[in-house]
Amino acid sequence: MLGTIPTATGDRTAPERVLVVVAHPDDVDFGTAGTMAALVSAGSNVSYCLVTSGDAGDDDLTRTSEDLAALRQSEQKAAALAVGVEDLHWLNYPDGRVENSLALRRDISRVIRLVRPNVVVTQPTSANWDRIYGAHPDHLATAWATMAAVYPDARNPRSHPELLAEGHEPHTVSEVWMMWMAAAEGTMMHVDITATFDKKVEALRCHSSQTDRIENLEELLLEWASGVAANASMEPGCLAEGFRVINTE
Repeated sequence: MLGTIPTATGDRTAPERVLVVVAHPDDVDFGTAGTMAALVSAGSNVSYCLVTSGDAGDDDLTRTSEDLAALRQSEQKAAALAVGVEDLHWLNYPDGRVENSLALRRDISRVIRLVRPNVVVTQPTSANWDRIYGAHPDHLATAWATMAAVYPDARNPRSHPELLAEGHEPHTVSEVWMMWMAAAEGTMMHVDITATFDKKVEALRCHSSQTDRIENLEELLLEWASGVAANASMEPGCLAEGFRVINTE
């Protein structure tokens, strides 16, 4: 039996299956690790789909792209385990060169049809110029390709007919949760991650090739999460992650 997750407006029943689609290793953990830990605790089956392996994610040119990709995959696997997620799907697109292409839409649709989630979580489709890192073109391309995979591709038997030939039947996703995306009141969900914040920090510390360079990582995450909670008028001391909830049925 599925449990609930706490939100700013009350407890919400956890979906049975959740698929998170992001561009790079660590994107899921910066944006949603506290929520994923809460969902796993509530009984949801959570899967991750990583479009790239992060093979352009450092400045050390003495390390090959292949070695960096292997390292970052290993870090992401450890981070996923820190919040209780074991099912990871790697698409292995080149880091820094992701485009909203038919091929990417097909590959994300394949994972959707395989996992058959009730909810897909992804990155925002528009840039937040207040935080340049969140405006990475790979993020935007991944978000738009994911939305096209959710609708119309994954549910349409005529989209990417090779998927049917592979045995992947169409599937309709009920909701998309778009991380960090501001929206009108009533379409936003703020998940209380106060109880799972430590797991979020643990997950992000697994990405040592990326987060070791960030001074005061935990303090920065606290600032972000407390700001989200304050914007949702949650009680002082609460920490939150925010999502725009999009009905896709």
